[in-house]
Amino acid sequence: MQKRKLGSGGLEVSALGLGCMGMSFSYGPPPDRQEMIRLLRSAVERGVTFFDTAEVYGPFTNEELVGEALAPVRRQVVIATKFGFELDRNGGPRWVGLNSRPEHIRQVAEASLQRLRIEAIDLFYQHRVDPEVPIEDVAGAVKELIWEGKVKHFGLSEAGVQTIRRAHAVQPVAAVQSEYSLWWRRPEAEVLPALEELGIGFVPYSPLGKGYLTGKIDETTTFASTDFRNSLPRFTPEARKANQGLLGLLGQLAARKKATPAQIALAWLLAQRPWIVPIPGTTKPGRLDENLGAAAVELTPDDLRDIDRAAAEIPLQGARYPEHLEQLTGR
Repeated sequence: MQKRKLGSGGLEVSALGLGCMGMSFSYGPPPDRQEMIRLLRSAVERGVTFFDTAEVYGPFTNEELVGEALAPVRRQVVIATKFGFELDRNGGPRWVGLNSRPEHIRQVAEASLQRLRIEAIDLFYQHRVDPEVPIEDVAGAVKELIWEGKVKHFGLSEAGVQTIRRAHAVQPVAAVQSEYSLWWRRPEAEVLPALEELGIGFVPYSPLGKGYLTGKIDETTTFASTDFRNSLPRFTPEARKANQGLLGLLGQLAARKKATPAQIALAWLLAQRPWIVPIPGTTKPGRLDENLGAAAVELTPDDLRDIDRAAAEIPLQGARYPEHLEQLTGR
């Protein structure tokens, strides 16, 4: 697996990481824990060194899973986790709002260190920008944790350009994590140019459109009652049917390249910038192998132009999030 660098602080990771959220959260009933531990360790054996989790995934259980699975290979891997949500621990943990107050950031860091079984968090993201707390205070709090050796690198998730600039002026930002894929390209307008200027890496989450770009989902697909895609406008049956044109584009190129649509979608992301590191998630060994195979798919400049030209002619239907969740992004 090739390596890529995030930011200017020496953070080097595998070109493809692994998003761990779905192993315990959001996509229906959690899979068997021991199977997920085996999957995580298998990813390391295949060259993955970058793993993404958060306290809110579960909550808490995903960090515990990742910590247990990666403890034997700690020196080989980079673990990213996140702070920024207020969690209600009564009646079952769940998030009830945002909280990036400096004292809360410190509390989250201490708890995450314990759950992850590590001495320092490799990459600590603010999960969503908190409008009640100046970003300078947030960056300053993480800076203190870096001085103390409890955190190594600072990141932001779904932040707007001005927030990124203000944070970076206080504590260099190693990476920004936001949704980015062939069916959600908004970061191209402002975020990617700013990151290039500032020397900040970019980590696309949902690089396969929450599974849609694999080509395995259509308007007849049903999801478990606890699968959060049931609440997403872009996953209504009508939207899934309307957006099939994008899958046709991926399928045509996949056939030419002897690849799969998912591999083309990931290879397209890798080709956008040398400092982009997608983190596709999966709970299936076969899908892990397929995703990692994308690193070997070469897209020529002509291929990329063809994709852009064809994609521009395919209107996509449906918002990516309900309005109350979309309001938490791009601040």
